[in-house]
This record gives sequence, structure tokens and C-alpha cells, in this order.
Amino acid sequence: MLVLVTYDVNTESNSGKKRLRHVAKKCTDYGQRVQNSVFECSILPDQYVRLKNDLKDIINEDTDSLRFYLLGKNWDRRIETLGKDDSYHPDKDVFIL
Repeated sequence: MLVLVTYDVNTESNSGKKRLRHVAKKCTDYGQRVQNSVFECSILPDQYVRLKNDLKDIINEDTDSLRFYLLGKNWDRRIETLGKDDSYHPDKDVFIL
């Protein structure tokens, strides 16, 4: 399934800047950045639960926010891009090693 993860981390303090870096790094472990603070993650349901728990442990729930959009299996019909699109498309891109 494809999950869109968006976040807003308060960076007014040094600890906030550190949380922002940690959230971005954790999201990179599960997917690809498509815009600032927006990641597309093609993951299994158990990975989704792990990702949510990992991110919940990083953020400050009083000042930061996370949003998860579950796009499901037919996500390719739900995404429309205008302008530059450097995204990796797992169902379309082919890698030969």
C-alpha cells in the first residue's frame, strides 16, 4: 500500500531542529521524499504500524504534527503531478543489476 506521510515539526528550538532531522531520516528509511516534509512510502501494513510508532516516539505531540494518508493499492490512479516529477515509480521503473 502507498502511504503519504506529511509532518510539521516546530523548529524554534535546537531540540525541534533535531526532531525535524530525525523525522526526515526515519521517513527516508521507509520511502522517498517527494517534497519538503512529504514522503511517499510503499509499505506493508506491519511496516506502517512500525513507522507510525517510530515517528510518534520522535515528535513532541504538543508542538509537532504528523499526518498519514493511506492511498491503498490503486494509488497510481490517485496521484496527479504537475511540473517536475523525479519520483521513483515502483510499479513502472525497472532496475537491472
